Amino acid sequence: MEKLAFVSSNSGKISSVKNYSQAYGIPVSIYSLEFLEPMVNDVSYISKKKAEYAYHKLGHPCFVADSGFYIEGYPNLPRYPGAFVKRSGISSNVEKLLDVMKDVENRKCSFIDCITYYDGETFQQFFGESRGELATEVCGENMNGAKSELWKVFIPEGYHSTIAGLSDEEMLQYNEDKRKNSATVYFFDWYRHHKLDYEKLDRKELVKKEY
Repeated sequence: MEKLAFVSSNSGKISSVKNYSQAYGIPVSIYSLEFLEPMVNDVSYISKKKAEYAYHKLGHPCFVADSGFYIEGYPNLPRYPGAFVKRSGISSNVEKLLDVMKDVENRKCSFIDCITYYDGETFQQFFGESRGELATEVCGENMNGAKSELWKVFIPEGYHSTIAGLSDEEMLQYNEDKRKNSATVYFFDWYRHHKLDYEKLDRKELVKKEY
């Protein structure tokens, strides 16, 4: 079995990857590397550059996870901040974001996640999207495994509370719903079927999606 590395310093992303890694029976080593993101508002491009950099640093197949947050009605900058979600400061000051958006009617927004795998020869990318709308006030407290402070102001489609404000039962259902369109699930499913001897692995499946 080839050595596979996940490169991230985000505790929420690491927790999620570890859970899926165990479910699929695929060992993953975790690494943290400093990376200066290019000034390009394109989550796919940034993710690809990160994976390429990580491979050259580590010398074996690796994957990275990047996310963009897109707010349709952001004043004068539709779909801002996109891939600049961390650099913009929006994710660390959600109260300021709500103040900027207080008079905006169109509060539709979405997270777009991108997993990029690179083995020194080929890239593979996988995308997932979580749609919803921006709350009018901060709600809830992030639990262990939270990926962003934006969970306190993002109301997923089909729910009536922010992710951070969901009950334990609602959170279980949300996680089940999210697996249906998860870049991480798509990646592990692809990796298991295309990079490993499928017969030697745990056959437990979270979603059925062929590539």
